[in-house]
Amino acid sequence: MNLENFQWTRYPEHYKISENKIEITTKPHTDLWQRTYYHFRNDNAPVFQMETEENYFSFVVKTEFSESKHRFDQCGLVMYLDSENWLKASIEYENDRFQHLGSVVTNRGYSDWATTTIDASIKSMWYRLSRREDDYCLECSEDGVSFQQMRICHMHNGKGKIKFGIYACSPEASSFQAVFTHMQLLECQWAAHDGQKPDKTK
Repeated sequence: MNLENFQWTRYPEHYKISENKIEITTKPHTDLWQRTYYHFRNDNAPVFQMETEENYFSFVVKTEFSESKHRFDQCGLVMYLDSENWLKASIEYENDRFQHLGSVVTNRGYSDWATTTIDASIKSMWYRLSRREDDYCLECSEDGVSFQQMRICHMHNGKGKIKFGIYACSPEASSFQAVFTHMQLLECQWAAHDGQKPDKTK
């Protein structure tokens, strides 16, 4: 991928970009979250993205986060459209026993959070975002070969031109270095549905 096509939406504490690697050092008290359950709104995480109007594609990235050590330290894949419409997939550190592998989808200013618990010893993860018009699929993989579905979602503002890429943040009083490699833009790896037919429209 040509990283010259990427732009920052808010800068991290420090960063380093080379041909095949992006290193981000997070700022304390940075996050992406909107309203739901916690009732607060955080919209200050650094985001590094490119723009596309392509309706069918897959984006792959490997994340490494050996330094994550404080509650909610996280890094991963993001599609940030604006402060009230975005999605992300990441691992959030919890303690020295477990972490939360999950995703957040935010539509029209309200976030959800879907997670599963994984061991705290896991310090790298691959993610794949696939687009089929305004529907999206998030997947993860420990080896970059076999991907497992995390969720399928619809983005109300996800038609036409979008932005997608990577992010890293530390919602509490912490900072760590996140490393991103193996970024690829591929033909859509999310196959068209071949089961139940769509409802007929009048």
